[in-house]
Amino acid sequence: MNISKLTDNEVTDKLNQLKQWTFDGSKLNREFIFSDFNEAFRFMALVALEAEKTDHHPEWSNIYNRVNVSLISHDVNGITDKDFALAGTMDEIASIIF
Repeated sequence: MNISKLTDNEVTDKLNQLKQWTFDGSKLNREFIFSDFNEAFRFMALVALEAEKTDHHPEWSNIYNRVNVSLISHDVNGITDKDFALAGTMDEIASIIF
């Protein structure tokens, strides 16, 4: 897995592979909306287990049925392949819950 910082062009190209994720110039962002708090919390719990396995953790917040996520690799102060891998994992987990 590439742990070097991706260029903005590389990020933009890879972003085409993800649905509903945006790039604000420094972080990948997405809001997940579930039917209720239990689904949102279940999503966060499942993502937390995967994030711990890969030692790559999201910045996130939860309000009732919404989970707002930002991904960045702090060690390189930018986006890496680890961020895209975690974004893909989050999308897969969300698709199971939806």
